[in-house]
Amino acid sequence: MFESSGELLRKIRLGEDTSLEYKSVQFRGDRVIDPRRDALADELAALANTHDGTLVLGVDDRTRDVIGIPVERLDAVERYVYEICNESVTPPLAFRCFRMEIPDTLGNLQPVLKIEIPRSLFVHRSPGGYFFRQGSSKRQMEPEHLARQFQQRSQARLIRFEEQATPHSTVADLSEHLWTNYTTRSPEPSEVVLLKRGLLAEDDDRSVRASVAGVLFCCEEPERFFPNAYIEAVRYRGKKQDSNYQVDAQRIRGPLNRQIERAMVFLRKNQTVSAVKIPHRFEVKQFSERAVFEAIVNAVAHRDYSIFSSKIRFFMFDDRLEIYSPGALPNTVTVDNIAFRQSTRNELITTLLAETPVEDPVGDVGRSFYMERRGDGVPIILDRSQELSGKKPVYRLIDDSELLLTIFSASTKGTSA
Repeated sequence: MFESSGELLRKIRLGEDTSLEYKSVQFRGDRVIDPRRDALADELAALANTHDGTLVLGVDDRTRDVIGIPVERLDAVERYVYEICNESVTPPLAFRCFRMEIPDTLGNLQPVLKIEIPRSLFVHRSPGGYFFRQGSSKRQMEPEHLARQFQQRSQARLIRFEEQATPHSTVADLSEHLWTNYTTRSPEPSEVVLLKRGLLAEDDDRSVRASVAGVLFCCEEPERFFPNAYIEAVRYRGKKQDSNYQVDAQRIRGPLNRQIERAMVFLRKNQTVSAVKIPHRFEVKQFSERAVFEAIVNAVAHRDYSIFSSKIRFFMFDDRLEIYSPGALPNTVTVDNIAFRQSTRNELITTLLAETPVEDPVGDVGRSFYMERRGDGVPIILDRSQELSGKKPVYRLIDDSELLLTIFSASTKGTSA
């Protein structure tokens, strides 16, 4: 929306409307003091509750003059917006942030932040209540309006999240060499097959866009659309999560199968190997690679991708491995019956993983494809890990919004290699 500076400036000069809001930014020291946090949260939620919208920070909303934001303070303003969207709006709000330069009245280029807010599948509450956009102003939702919005959003969410159209995406955002993995068996035109496979989807206005699953599997940089769809991998020295003892760290991005592949490479690079003599010398790895592979696949396949503010966290310590996966357990699965019940949040994602061959860098993990959908992933995690460490891995649900799996290190009396 408003891709060029010229288009954005022309829109600003016409004034605010249903899809455009702008604000100047004021500071006290390094802290943003205007627009106020709660007031801006109300504006952002109103846009998301109504229509695809754009907020431009650095423009006076009374005079329409381009004031700009000092370049050295752009990071602080972006953090301010991020905190508001994640802490002051319920549920958290998705946004895309772009840094642009547009000319002021004297023709001097001024830095501004363009914040794009897609129309949400949720009804968002902000500090002032529930708002929607009417013309250039926000309005409080009346009870009847609010009830209708909840009903419409609930019906929309009957479509699985990963099957929905990704706002602002196009067919061109998918790489042919990636999507041919899922279309080579059909003689039909590619777009037809991609629609049938769920890698493309029609938007509300009948525009054909990449689906969420299409972006996650067939886009070279899915983080352009889903900034938190990655794995945060960290190796710590010792047993505590302390950045002072961080040995290695990597944000593992890219299509989902590459994330799994690169996470396994990170594991092999950072796990210890011990030499043991019982009675002959042999090597014992810190973790079962087969078990960790299954754990990473499960995290990638079953995480809740609609939670925009969370990512998978893959933390290695001297005595354990922790994998945090965003989202509650699906349907009737609990931490007590997880080894026996089979259920998935993301049916299309698991289907595509079952069709994706395991690449060589992953190693010998006993799989030809990333998933085989027999429900044996969790038993493998539990059995292989307990066999190596003598301790059964532990699943724990945190605040009904994040699943934590702890796998314990091998227990040996050998020396590390």
